[in-house]
Amino acid sequence: MAQTKVILDEEDKKILNAIQLDFPLVHRPFEELGKSLGLKEQEVINRIKRLQKEVAIRRIGPIISTKKTGGVSTLVAMKVPPGKVDEVAALINKYEEVSHNYLRPSNFNMWFTLSVESQERLDEILKELTEKTGCELRNLPTKRLFKIGVKFNIK
Repeated sequence: MAQTKVILDEEDKKILNAIQLDFPLVHRPFEELGKSLGLKEQEVINRIKRLQKEVAIRRIGPIISTKKTGGVSTLVAMKVPPGKVDEVAALINKYEEVSHNYLRPSNFNMWFTLSVESQERLDEILKELTEKTGCELRNLPTKRLFKIGVKFNIK
């Protein structure tokens, strides 16, 4: 699947830089963003919608510490035949507990993260995916956290 490059103007870049780590938690966050960036609320909303449509932004949401809230998270690697990549990715993405899903050039080529409320739910999802896809998978639970976030400086 071919990716097209997203063209960003200065306002787009300002928005992307602003929302990565410091999204305003107020009643009208886009109005607040607009004030801090010198833009109108509706312009911020329209630009974010366009960037989502063009897949420059996949999602806007919190990063919650699953462990601190009593849940379980893991990284999963799957061995997916090239002809089944889109089908398996669509199946994985149906689970609301999946936050990332991407391809890597390796034998285990599809990687995704799962964050769930319990070990039982994690085991249930992994069993379902194995049964539905017929693909081998590896559960790679976090042993030690090295980073909590990444901020890209969009220039």
